[in-house]
Amino acid sequence: MKKRIFLVTGLIMLTVLLTGCMEYNQPITPESKGFWNEYIVYPLSQFIVWVAEFAGGSFGLSIVIVTIIIRLVILPLMIKQTKSSKAMQAIQPEMQALREKYSSKDANTQQKLQQETMALFQKHGINPLAGCFPILIQMPILIGFYHAISRTREIAEHNFLWFDLGSPDPYFLLPIIAGVTTFIQQKMMMAGTANQNPQMAMMLWMMPIMIVIFAISFPAALSLYWVVGNLFMIVQTYFIKGPDLKNAKETSKAGGAKK
Repeated sequence: MKKRIFLVTGLIMLTVLLTGCMEYNQPITPESKGFWNEYIVYPLSQFIVWVAEFAGGSFGLSIVIVTIIIRLVILPLMIKQTKSSKAMQAIQPEMQALREKYSSKDANTQQKLQQETMALFQKHGINPLAGCFPILIQMPILIGFYHAISRTREIAEHNFLWFDLGSPDPYFLLPIIAGVTTFIQQKMMMAGTANQNPQMAMMLWMMPIMIVIFAISFPAALSLYWVVGNLFMIVQTYFIKGPDLKNAKETSKAGGAKK
């Protein structure tokens, strides 16, 4: 669990690094050079422009549509990641028993623990890295889409609903909605585990706060992307983890009744 938290934290830092580098403030054009620009950011930018043409020239609606399309494309990866996470969670009692059995810190005991752990993974057909691969694959896509929205000139020249896409939301509604939906989505993903792990509980609050802080100063187009993506993830998580969410809710009620 700690390794996964470190991985998520590292990906957050990588996202911040990538969104701050790679010509972030430079408009994306056919003349933009480099693999990242030519094969990821520019094609996504053109896709947004193309969809806007079919959406009556609305770039806000285009961002909504393209965000949903991208989320649908990476949905199989998310399902695979969720299944891997559930499988790892299911064998946690056995893993804990192994840790208690081989609690000594000497090298031979720790080596035996690693061997027994790998045997446990093989017994249940679990690849401990399977939950990481989907994240690593989808991150370039999502970050590339983030760059495409930020660097497409046409987007900044249009408005949608009550805000200009190229300027921060003047009423701070989108940043707040982005933060709230981030919290709900993470709460659903961590159902039944956040209360048992203080580090995960901290992440549950830290990410929404970070999103709100960024969204307040970033163009509203990016906040719109976050909100739509979060809403999609909430619906996706509900259907994928429905039984787990129900069990976690019943367990929470039972715990409250005992108190």
